[in-house]
Amino acid sequence: MSRLLQIQSTVQEAAEAISAALDIEVEIVDDELTVIGASGRYKGKIGRKEEFGRLEGDFLYARTLRSGEAYVIEDPQADLLYDPSSLDGTTKELGEICSPIKLGAESIGVIGLVAFSVAQNCRLMDNNQAILLFLKHMARLLAAKVSEHEAMERLTVVSGELATILETIHEGALAINELGIVTHCNSTAEQLLKVKRSRLLGKRLDNFWAKAPALEALRSGSEYTEKEEIFHFGQHRMHFIVTVRVVPGRESPAGAVISFRDIAEARRLIYDLSGHNMAYTFEDIIGDSKAINQVKAQAYRVAKGNSTILITGESGTGKEVFARAIHQASSRSNGPLISVNCGAIPETLLESDLFGYEGGAFTGARKEGKPGKFELADSGTIFLDEIGEMPLHLQVKLLHVLQSREVERVGGTKRIPVDVRIIAATNRDLETMMQEGKFRNDLYFRLSVIPLHIPPLRERMEDIPKLAEHCLGKYTRMLSKRITGIDAETMESLMAYCWPGNVRELENTIEYAVNMAPGNTLTMANLPPRIRQSTGGSAPAEETSLKSRLERFERTVLEEHLERYGRTLSAKSAIARDLAVSKATLYRKLANLGLSQK
Repeated sequence: MSRLLQIQSTVQEAAEAISAALDIEVEIVDDELTVIGASGRYKGKIGRKEEFGRLEGDFLYARTLRSGEAYVIEDPQADLLYDPSSLDGTTKELGEICSPIKLGAESIGVIGLVAFSVAQNCRLMDNNQAILLFLKHMARLLAAKVSEHEAMERLTVVSGELATILETIHEGALAINELGIVTHCNSTAEQLLKVKRSRLLGKRLDNFWAKAPALEALRSGSEYTEKEEIFHFGQHRMHFIVTVRVVPGRESPAGAVISFRDIAEARRLIYDLSGHNMAYTFEDIIGDSKAINQVKAQAYRVAKGNSTILITGESGTGKEVFARAIHQASSRSNGPLISVNCGAIPETLLESDLFGYEGGAFTGARKEGKPGKFELADSGTIFLDEIGEMPLHLQVKLLHVLQSREVERVGGTKRIPVDVRIIAATNRDLETMMQEGKFRNDLYFRLSVIPLHIPPLRERMEDIPKLAEHCLGKYTRMLSKRITGIDAETMESLMAYCWPGNVRELENTIEYAVNMAPGNTLTMANLPPRIRQSTGGSAPAEETSLKSRLERFERTVLEEHLERYGRTLSAKSAIARDLAVSKATLYRKLANLGLSQK
C-alpha cells in the first residue's frame, strides 16, 4: 500500500478543498501513478492508473516523480509528453501546474491543477507563481500528514509490543501519569492486587494502594529498586517487592511505571533454584517394623492439614526426614521448606535469623535489611530443629508468631504477615524443661498440637537389614565401588549393636565399611572398631570385662557427640544437656578417657 493511500480520505478532502478554493480541477496521484484523490471529472479515475502506470515513462507525472521538480504546462495539447492522450490528439486539458509531494528527499506523489476552460487557464497561468507556492504548501501539508500517520502507526505498533511484553512478564505492572492516575495495568497486577482492571484504570494509585511510596517517587523524581512494601486493600493483604521507574518529562516527571511481585513467590523460586528443597516422601523412610509403620501412618494422616507438629526422638532417628516427608505430602509442597537448627546458631544471631532485621538495626547489619527464615518460609513450612535450645526471650516471640501469624523484624515496627506451617523437633524432654522453668508451658502446648515420637533404632531392630542394604547401595554408588552384600556374621553384629546414634550412626558405619572393604562383600573386619568391640567381634580377652566394655561404650558415645557438636565450651554444654549429666561429670569423663585435648 502506497503512503498516500494510507491517508486516502485526507487526500480526497485536500483535493476537494483546493478545487473549491481555486475553482479548478484537482488530481492527486501516488508514487505508483494511482489516482488517490480528485475533483470534478477526475473523480471517476480514483483508484485507476494515470499514464498507464509507467513510472519509467516520459509523461508529466512520471517526470515529476523522478525529478522532484514542479512543472507549469501552458499548452498541453501541443506537448507530446504531456500524457498519453497527447499522442492521439484527444487532450482536453488547456493548462496544468503540478508539484511533487515530497517526504524528505523522496517523492511520494504529485498534485496537479488542471484547467479545462479558457477562464480557468488564464487564471492559472496569470497567477502561476502564487499558485505554485500554494501548491507546494499543500504538498508539504500532505507529506506532514503522511509522516504523522506513520508515526502514529509506529506508536501503535510499539504500544502493542509493550503491552504484549507487559502481559507476558511474571511481574505486576502499573503505569501512572503525572497526576498519579493509573493508565495501564497488566493481568499479573490484576491477579496480585485481586482488584479488577476496570476498577484500577483511571483511578489514583492511592485510591487502592494506601500510602504508596511510588507517588512520592513521582513527585520527587526519585526512583527505587526492589523495595519491600505491604499492600492492603479491603481484606486482601500482600507483601510485595516493588520497583519504580520515573518517566521523564520536560520539566517534571510525566509519570511512572511500577513493577511488583509477590515476595513469597520470589523467595520460593530462589529457594527452589538453589536446590535446598530435597523432596523426601514417606516412601523414602526405610523400614517395615510395626514401630516405624505406626509413626509413618500417623504422620501421613496429619500431613494434609496445617496444624503445628512437634516431633520428638533421640538424636539421629530421622526427625528432619519425617518433617520433609510431611511437607511433601501437604498442600504446601509447592512452597519452600526452611530448616533452622536452633541449637547450631549462636543465641545473639538466632533472633535476626528467624525474624529478620531492618537496615541499621545493629552494628554490621545490611543497609537494606534482611528477611528472616519465617518470611522465607511464607506459603510453605518452617522446620525448627532442636527447639529445646531456643532461649526463653525468643520463645515469647515465637509464641507471638504462632498466635498472630505475623513477624516483626529486629529494629522494625512493621508487622509482616506470614503464612507458614510450623514443624518443631527436639531430642530433649520438654515437659521436664517446663517444670525447671527452661521452656514455656504456653509455647509447648502451642507446638505440640500433634505430637509425633520417632522410635530409636534399638526399638526397631528388625529394620536394620533393610536400612543397612539401603545405605550400602547409596555409598557404593557414591564411592564407585562394587560391593554386592553384607555377610551373615557382620549383619548379626549390626543387629546386636545398641546404636546410641540411631540411624545416623548406622549410616556412618556403612559408609566407613564401604571405604574400608577391599572385596565385594562387607565383613566384620570392615566395621569400625567400636562396633566390633561392643558386639564381641575380635575383642581381646583382657578387654571383655564389664568395666572395659563400659569404658568403650562411653568413649564411643562421647566421640560421636564431640564430632557432632564440636569442642567449644558451648558445645560441651550442649553435650552435657544431651547426655543428661552435669558439666563437671562430662569434663571428668573426657579427662579419664583422654578426650579432653583431642
